[in-house]
Amino acid sequence: MVINVIIKNLEELLSHGNVKGREIVIDIIEHSLREANSYNLTKKLVRYKNGILKIKSLSYDLSKVNHIYVIGAGKNSTFIAAALEEILGNRINEGVIIEKKGWGCKTEKIPIIEGGHPLPDENGLKGTEEIIRIAERTKKGDLVFVCITGGCTALTLLPPKDLSLEDVRAVSDLLLKSGAPIEDINTVRKHLSRIGGGKLSILLHPAEIISLIVVDEVAGLPWGPTVPDATTFSDAIKVLKKYDLWDKVPDSVRKYFEKADPNEETPNVSDFKRVGVKVHNLILANNEVICKAAEERARKLGINAAILSTTMEGEAKEVGIVLASIAKEIEKGNRPFKAPCVLIAGGETTVTIQGEAGEGGRNQELALAAATKISGSKNIVITSIGTDGTDGPTDIAGAIVDGYTADRAKNIGIDIFEHLKKHNSSYVFKQLEDAIYTNPTGTNLMDLMVIYIGK
Repeated sequence: MVINVIIKNLEELLSHGNVKGREIVIDIIEHSLREANSYNLTKKLVRYKNGILKIKSLSYDLSKVNHIYVIGAGKNSTFIAAALEEILGNRINEGVIIEKKGWGCKTEKIPIIEGGHPLPDENGLKGTEEIIRIAERTKKGDLVFVCITGGCTALTLLPPKDLSLEDVRAVSDLLLKSGAPIEDINTVRKHLSRIGGGKLSILLHPAEIISLIVVDEVAGLPWGPTVPDATTFSDAIKVLKKYDLWDKVPDSVRKYFEKADPNEETPNVSDFKRVGVKVHNLILANNEVICKAAEERARKLGINAAILSTTMEGEAKEVGIVLASIAKEIEKGNRPFKAPCVLIAGGETTVTIQGEAGEGGRNQELALAAATKISGSKNIVITSIGTDGTDGPTDIAGAIVDGYTADRAKNIGIDIFEHLKKHNSSYVFKQLEDAIYTNPTGTNLMDLMVIYIGK
């Protein structure tokens, strides 16, 4: 597989503003996304030669393996499946991958079902039913690869029999607009899923499971439908009450949680041991991988670089202002670092929506807020992107801003503060030609923020 240019509108992004700084930041982002591509990472991790399959410390003589299955879900999960196809070829007996509609890459043998994200749809449910069908036919002596990337939970949100697709869509929508971090959102969603929170591992038993996981949660730990779950129905209720959603979710969902069947609880570590589940939950990549790639690229360009955090959280506007403030301090007083330098951060911010909202996403909102703080600077460029190539419910990956952004907006009659208030950042960046569009990135490692401070 040839990984082509990832950022589609390079010429547009480099046609104005602080061109030198933009070139540096975009070069770093492009390189980092290539390094973190799940296809490339899978090819490095999984080796097959002379009938022996090796993954990290695991080793399998495939002459002793009956069937090999490849299943999974998530944004760009198809890149993992495509790599496994190239490595294992005809040794793969069957599989299915649920990919976000219009995203990912093609596979030769493994069927792809495109589902809805961030809200589940009928296609995602059909794909999940197909995963369950395959799981139910696995036996001892079989090997199952599970490809897990961010978006897996939404794409596989097949509800229990007492609930409908409309029920789980409504809950998902409320959670996404609440400003809750993804960990809290998934605490609820995996208790509304037939395979979430470790249930898939129970279904796949007694086959051996190898999960290749692209981690898109700040904790940086393995997660997904093959990982044992420490949360409970009670925790899910607490999350809904914490964000004042308990009285807003459908009545059917409240009744389901209140009368929760213990047999429907997500399995924990003790349950896995009791059943005898044999699963290897392997991290293919996390946010640290892409942040380190960015740091290394900056240094190869001859620029001092520092990773501020790989666990950045908080309201997107506020994080944008903080990052911009640090950049200004460096520009003004060469502290805590000397210019020229590159600052790198990763994580996942949130946007809390109350009432009607425009079009945007957390990365665009972060960048727009930062633009208000660095207005007039001739040295600072800030960008923030969703590493999966999408930011919120848009086709935009993120945005780039510099010291000229605020004045350019003002000159064409755009009030940045008003659009920030309305969460309408996409409109601003489309008008300024500062929205970043990508081809499929092949990864999903939360967000990447790159700040360049020149001198």
